[in-house]
Amino acid sequence: MLPACSVEMQLAVIVMNDKRRTPRTRVLKFARIVLDDKAPKIECTLRNVSEGGCLIQVSTTLGIPHEFELIMPDGVRRHCVVVRRSETHMGLAFKG
Repeated sequence: MLPACSVEMQLAVIVMNDKRRTPRTRVLKFARIVLDDKAPKIECTLRNVSEGGCLIQVSTTLGIPHEFELIMPDGVRRHCVVVRRSETHMGLAFKG
């Protein structure tokens, strides 16, 4: 937890600790998780995206495998691997 200080100072500390290879862009767009082409798609919200991956929000991460395809808002399919997972968020790395 950060000590009591200004919001600007807290944001500066967070940015300095961000170890991503490429900068992320905050977004709020719908995407879909594809587990199988014949199965229904799982709706999710794209929260941020970078060249190497993204953060998505779902109602629950239970039952979602370690690797899957994600249909991006522009319709492009990306093969993804889960690198972080909480109850409702998943950090994904794009593969291939």
